[in-house]
Amino acid sequence: MKTKNKKDFDKASKKAMTGFLICGGNIEDYNFYKNYAQNADLIIGVDSGAYHLKAMGLKPHLILGDFDSIEKEIYDYFSNMGIDVRKYPVEKDETDTELAVDYAMAKGCSKIIIAGGIGSRFDHTLANVFLLKKMLDKGVEGWIVNEYNQITLINEKIKIKKDREIKVSLLPLSDAVDGISTKGLYYPLHDYRMEIGPTRGISNEFEYVKDTDDFAEVSVKSGLLLVILARDK
Repeated sequence: MKTKNKKDFDKASKKAMTGFLICGGNIEDYNFYKNYAQNADLIIGVDSGAYHLKAMGLKPHLILGDFDSIEKEIYDYFSNMGIDVRKYPVEKDETDTELAVDYAMAKGCSKIIIAGGIGSRFDHTLANVFLLKKMLDKGVEGWIVNEYNQITLINEKIKIKKDREIKVSLLPLSDAVDGISTKGLYYPLHDYRMEIGPTRGISNEFEYVKDTDDFAEVSVKSGLLLVILARDK
């Protein structure tokens, strides 16, 4: 797959930029991620995410990590392409994904999408969810995506395109989220307080009143709310 060249990247740096990070978690359908890659201004391979990059035929702008989980053949494959390769020590305070998020934010990305961020290691998966908070604090729109889930974190509002196959789950990431209101969801909330612990926010659906009603909205007055768009396998 063809990606943006350096001239395109330099031009994109002067406007709103989208970063696409490919980590080493579970990826089943590489075709699912083509649109994300094509619409990204900055593509970063994160450690063993390099395997996914090679399988996708993607040429990233950068690969980084401690590279403790990839073979020398894959490392050399990208290095020999002239790709910027940044190696970090295994013993460090940040995960490789956090380093990639930091790099993308430093480059000016206002939106960062993480693929391969959900895997067999729940600690890494949860840490990636926490990175949504780090991005939100910097004013960056963050998403973790796979074939069945799109996960983001809000402290104000979000507009969501309706899809009959999607379930909408709302879960607090702070002790409580106040003033939750929704439009276009089958089970509405009006100035609702949701505390961390109970599961009431799971598996809402879109409401279809008329054919032109294409979007739903979720807003909060205070707190941190995870918005998860999920489809069954």
